[in-house]
Amino acid sequence: MKHLLTATALVCSLAGAASAQTVLTVANWLPPSHPLVSELIVPMTEQIAEATGGEVTANILPAPLGPPQAHFDFAVNGVADITFGVQGYNPGRFKTTNIVELPFLGDSAENISVAYWRVFDEMLRDAGEYDDVKVLAVFSHGPGEIFLKSGDVSSADALKGVKLRVGGGIVHEVASALGAVPVEGPSSKAYELLSQGVADGILFPYESVNFFKLIPQLNDAISVPGGLYNTSFYIVMNKAKWESLDPAQQDAIDSVTGEALARMAGQMWDAADAAGKAAMEGEITITPATDEQLAAWEGALSPLVQAKLDEAAETGVDAQAAYDMLKAEIAKEAAE
Repeated sequence: MKHLLTATALVCSLAGAASAQTVLTVANWLPPSHPLVSELIVPMTEQIAEATGGEVTANILPAPLGPPQAHFDFAVNGVADITFGVQGYNPGRFKTTNIVELPFLGDSAENISVAYWRVFDEMLRDAGEYDDVKVLAVFSHGPGEIFLKSGDVSSADALKGVKLRVGGGIVHEVASALGAVPVEGPSSKAYELLSQGVADGILFPYESVNFFKLIPQLNDAISVPGGLYNTSFYIVMNKAKWESLDPAQQDAIDSVTGEALARMAGQMWDAADAAGKAAMEGEITITPATDEQLAAWEGALSPLVQAKLDEAAETGVDAQAAYDMLKAEIAKEAAE
């Protein structure tokens, strides 16, 4: 009888432990080898498990549940517990992202991402764009640069009439403002667009040119101080799933997400950009933008910057104050 009671107690104890453990599903639409997955999402899940003492673990799904633009709603509707993606894949839905995607913000994704999280946490949450989810992080990839098959890279008119592959959103408007002809297409089609002559160049960070194997298709690059644009990303969690966790688990997850996760994301992008740039050595000639080019481009893009701030202000936030705070926080990070 004593052995039976002991065995019963052990079974009950194990059952209690099993029921206490939560396994989160993480949706993924990128190849497992992409640094966003291997160097950010995977470490994030490991850190969540460690912070919660193994009470909350995560399982990254092996195949996409749907197209990238569907992933925010997958988190809203509980199709997956955690999702990540690009806000710009849902045009018009996230106006506050304009603030971090503007030109000439900075050369480090880490600095920009940390600053972005602070501005989001203090000011941009009030817009209500993320009220249906728990936000684990918002962050930015590295500065977008100019890559061309050929042309006079020193001219202020270097982009006039040039067919540039863009991914939509603000980068489309940047290309248009600088006199280029935007050719929209997903990243996965970039090689095809360049190799078939549909596009003469591309606006991309260094990482993406390398990852999507575009180096053989390009000969020249213009590096722009602060970048011509940035792209905003999110990592979010289903609200009901978040609320099902106990407060100690929530506190543990908060300790490894938010600014800490935004910083890790920025560090990941900076490392990937450095590797991408190194891979171009001897293959693509990278020329710094001239003072004449910068003056011309800043003038051409100034109306776009104001228009994007006005659009962000439609959400009810003080967009100019948020933009000023973002630049101040980027400078603060850069000085450390």
